[in-house]
Amino acid sequence: MAALVYDATAAPSLHNAQPWRFRYFRGGRTFHLRSDPARAVTHTDPHGRALHIGCGAALMNLRVAAVHGGWYPQTRLLPDSRDTELLASVRLTALGGSGSEIGMLYPAIRRRHTSRFPFEETEIPEAVLAALADAAHAEGASLTCPTGWHLDEVLELAQEAEARNITDRARAEDLAQWTHGGVPFADTATAGVPHYAFGPHKLGGKAPVRDFAGDHPVAGRSAAEFEQHPHLALLSTAHDRPQDWLRAGQAMERVLLLATLQGLSSSFVTQALEWADLRWPLRDPMTGTGHVQMVLRLGYGPPGPATPRRPVREVLDIEEGTPES
Repeated sequence: MAALVYDATAAPSLHNAQPWRFRYFRGGRTFHLRSDPARAVTHTDPHGRALHIGCGAALMNLRVAAVHGGWYPQTRLLPDSRDTELLASVRLTALGGSGSEIGMLYPAIRRRHTSRFPFEETEIPEAVLAALADAAHAEGASLTCPTGWHLDEVLELAQEAEARNITDRARAEDLAQWTHGGVPFADTATAGVPHYAFGPHKLGGKAPVRDFAGDHPVAGRSAAEFEQHPHLALLSTAHDRPQDWLRAGQAMERVLLLATLQGLSSSFVTQALEWADLRWPLRDPMTGTGHVQMVLRLGYGPPGPATPRRPVREVLDIEEGTPES
């Protein structure tokens, strides 16, 4: 059970805050996934949407690892309306359950890392994009790739949001908290984005990338041109409630794991999602439906480095009894 949680915690989260906790009930062979409010990125994510998406990604990893280990993860989202921190329950049942195809994604759990490096100017095959869209659909979300004027609009919104973030004191505080102000992490650090994962300083190109260094110089950091024709993907849900955020997180991670197996690197373009007035225009006004929950940058390029993770003993509690819900 500790090994399953170890795999679950490889999931991405906003600023690598890792806002999750797990409780395993031996008597019911059931996991509870709970949010950790102490690890909320409060100014950037005041409503907890990104927190739920990160926890949904960890839930997806837990399901994949469980199937790989021979279990069927019977999953319920928000099983107790009285307990808002209880995000999901996962009961491990006997072999032979449906959904076993996600077990094939297991090798990607430890290979998937956010890459903030330039990607190649190489088209992604339509068959690969279709497979990624199918993966999102299987988790109750949609994945579309903007082109033409819509892509230009998404890029402009990301640029506007990045400019706002640079001058917003509250968001700068969030960034400083989770990057240590650009100072290299101590060996004991277990969260946040360390300096070696910032990627190079952007000299040019249209690819939207967040500069985690802010106005703090990082010794030895290189600079590079990014792609002029970035490949972006919008992940959306029909509604915009906590259960939809959890579904979006699962869909996002399923897409990213499959993309990793397909040889793609990935990063996140969350800047416009963090401003209410910029998030809604991300939709395609002609064909877009629902609510954009995540913008992914995909491409062929160097994989990102592994970033710190909290040890399992800090995020997993084990009880002998059965859960109440």
